[in-house]
Amino acid sequence: MRLLLLIVALGIVAATVSASFFTVGQTQQALVVRLGQPVAAIREPGLQLKLPLIDTVMLYDNRLLLLEPGAEQIILGDQKRIEVETYAQFRIADPLRYFQAVGTDTQARSQLAQIISSSLRRELGRVMLPALLSAERDRITDRLLAVVAVDAKPLGIEVVDVSIRRANLPVETSQAIYDRMMSERNREAKELRAQGFEWAQQIRAKAERDRTVLLSEAQRDARASRGQGEAEANDIATTAFGQNPAFYDLYRTLQVYRTALAPGTPTVMLSPSSPLMKYFLTGPSP
Repeated sequence: MRLLLLIVALGIVAATVSASFFTVGQTQQALVVRLGQPVAAIREPGLQLKLPLIDTVMLYDNRLLLLEPGAEQIILGDQKRIEVETYAQFRIADPLRYFQAVGTDTQARSQLAQIISSSLRRELGRVMLPALLSAERDRITDRLLAVVAVDAKPLGIEVVDVSIRRANLPVETSQAIYDRMMSERNREAKELRAQGFEWAQQIRAKAERDRTVLLSEAQRDARASRGQGEAEANDIATTAFGQNPAFYDLYRTLQVYRTALAPGTPTVMLSPSSPLMKYFLTGPSP
């Protein structure tokens, strides 16, 4: 009986000693709560002491945590409606204040998401859509981070980064803009085609006029050159005739022979006494 009591007593003592210690990991921080009231915040890792059955230990992560709120529609300063997705990085900076303000991680994330949403609406409600597509976007996110960090501090949360991951027009707005852009581009294309057709007609008409002028000038120059050549040829022939009438007569007769005796020419009947036949009968005079 005594042995049994001793074993029970030792078991109670062992359980009490075991319940008096807890371990804080390298990536954790702890808050000791005694009968519902926080009594100590522990940030150093290692084995720690608490009152058994009285103290409760709340363990929190001391690393950077990621929050990704869902996409939400926001109206900009120019009354444009866009869908915005954000993300934030934060850490639990004050476990005591964190426990008193939010209690649980789920509640903390919910409140931080609300803070980000309201700050985002307030900041973007003062800017125009082109600002989100330019270098102004970095300044907007800097202002957003500053506001969110101040609003989240009473929760025991340190916000180190808030960024806009995506900012797009809603699907219905994007489709309407796309349709309007397509209509505008089609109209511009029709205008350009009509303008191009008009320019093509003008170019063709000018080319045709230039062609007619060039041909007319070329024919005029050709006639002038031909007339000048014929005049020079006549002068040469006249000079040659004057120098040797017999040779000129022979040359002219041979030209007639070449033309009259060419293949495909009509048949000509001449008498032997015809002057044209004299060179066939006697040959040229020496």
